Amino acid sequence: MSPETQALLLNLLPLVAIFAVAYFFMIKPQQKRTKEQQQLIRNLKRGDKVATIGGLQGTVKSVDNQFVTLIVNNKGTEMTFEKQAIKGLSNK
Repeated sequence: MSPETQALLLNLLPLVAIFAVAYFFMIKPQQKRTKEQQQLIRNLKRGDKVATIGGLQGTVKSVDNQFVTLIVNNKGTEMTFEKQAIKGLSNK
């Protein structure tokens, strides 16, 4: 290899290393969280206790292709949300 080629490769090495670190510490974990969230939404069923992205907690009454209906208090108040608004399962 010529000295110019070696110098070019050495100059590109830090840039490649930065992209590799960013991928493994930022992009890959985000992809994993997104996949887990999508799986949670696909597996929602009646009776699941969930929390929304707005902080509301309730029990799933019904689920269809796009929406989920929650019972949010002991009086039976129902609210309908898009499935994407479900943040996760609630332990309450």
